[in-house]
Amino acid sequence: MRAGRRLRDWVFWTVCGLALAVIVAPCLSVLISVFDRAAPGLDLSLFTKSTTTTAGLQNAILGTLVLLLGVLVVAGTIGVAAGIWLAEFAPRRLGGVLRFLSEVLSGSPSIVIGYVGYVALVVGLHWQEGLLPAVLALSVLVLPYIVKNTEVALRHVPSSLREATEALGLHRAKSVARILLPPALPGIVSGVIVALAISTGETAPLLFTAGFSNSNPTAHLLHHQVGYLTYVTFTNISIPGKGYAVQAAAAAAVTLLILIVLIFAGRVVSLRSRRATERMSL
Repeated sequence: MRAGRRLRDWVFWTVCGLALAVIVAPCLSVLISVFDRAAPGLDLSLFTKSTTTTAGLQNAILGTLVLLLGVLVVAGTIGVAAGIWLAEFAPRRLGGVLRFLSEVLSGSPSIVIGYVGYVALVVGLHWQEGLLPAVLALSVLVLPYIVKNTEVALRHVPSSLREATEALGLHRAKSVARILLPPALPGIVSGVIVALAISTGETAPLLFTAGFSNSNPTAHLLHHQVGYLTYVTFTNISIPGKGYAVQAAAAAAVTLLILIVLIFAGRVVSLRSRRATERMSL
């Protein structure tokens, strides 16, 4: 019996180790390959020079960060609010219809979202390519992920908390804001981080709505094109010349660094939220 249990344990942990290797190995391979190719171009000039030279990425880095900030404000606000409404206030039939539409939107190809944004915003409203159309296109693309994660996070909150707030006679909105949101915050933050990570790596919607500029982003939301990192990687990788290839790899490496920072920030916020929730329960 003991030998059989040991064999099953060994098989189980071996399968787990292989599954972990299948996940970790490609990730490490991508990181090592990208940073190895980008190594010759990773220096301070990336942050001090623009993409007019093959040594700089300043305008693309700033443009990417501004786009992320815009997505955080637009998609984060609308997505979290919509997720809260679906989880706590939406009628059953209307909520079902909206969830179905959200799932359809989440399955739409990013290039289709970009095309619709181009037709509706750039051409239809005569906005031209710029920061606002790009932010709206990216926000529409990632909105379903934030809505879904927010709703799921709230539904995982124990129903006993809802019953307790109802027994105390708290207003529904107040009970959601003060009692239900704190324990759901880690899941909500994870959804927002996933949305930002997806928008960081997108290129197709931005090709239609943002254009590209070798200048740093300005305060003008319309009629001023904006640079971003994925465009540099997408364009320069096909241009002959070692300098362009290194710049493309450097843009990919900086994009990965931004993703790592986002994931780390999300983990920190989630950890602090869990600790705050634990203190509340005490």
